[in-house]
Amino acid sequence: MALPVGVTLGATPRAALAQAPAPTGPYIQAAMPYAFGANEAAIDARTMELHYRFHHGGQVAGLNNALREHGQLAALPLDELLGKLGEVPEAVRTAVRNNGGGHANHTMFWEIMGGSGGEPQGELAEAITRDFGDLATFRTRFNGAANGVFGSGWAFVTVNREGRLALVTKPGQDSPLMDGQRVLMGNDVWEHAYYLRYQNRRAEYTGNWWSVLDWQKIGARYAAAKAGTLTV
Repeated sequence: MALPVGVTLGATPRAALAQAPAPTGPYIQAAMPYAFGANEAAIDARTMELHYRFHHGGQVAGLNNALREHGQLAALPLDELLGKLGEVPEAVRTAVRNNGGGHANHTMFWEIMGGSGGEPQGELAEAITRDFGDLATFRTRFNGAANGVFGSGWAFVTVNREGRLALVTKPGQDSPLMDGQRVLMGNDVWEHAYYLRYQNRRAEYTGNWWSVLDWQKIGARYAAAKAGTLTV
């Protein structure tokens, strides 16, 4: 991926927290909640920085640009916007779909990482056992879905108001939010998410990814979904 003219990326200090670019529109990329090197057990710091600054950052800019003349739509929360894609003017619908979906997907993705893996606790652990049998089976099925995505896309776990979990895969930057569903967690299997370290070894990436999950944050998302307050 070519970087903007004049931009050179060096090593990112592990202690340095990532900063979001200055807001330029109604949709804003939040600051990374940990250092770029926080997920080194699975994802190297350079990949994290490129992914956050230029892929996700570019999608936020693209979304704002697509809606610059559609203020009523730009005023919607992101989950509502994605749930109403059919109402978005055709001239900008694809841009909103790709960039808005990418913004939602990446916002979730950064949130659930930065941890040290382990196992879920409480109601989330009970839900995984109920809907998948046990954690090992859940991981196997999730990784199978992620590794089976053809080309670029995502593997998600959706959660409904009753707390029921389901596996969903989506191409490109599509999101379950576009189908009125809520996302508990998901893994990005676009090549830019892992290629610097793993090249074509996607299964190695998806296997290591579990070691950097923050189950406390995923558990909080589960509780929010049941309460009806989970957005992206």
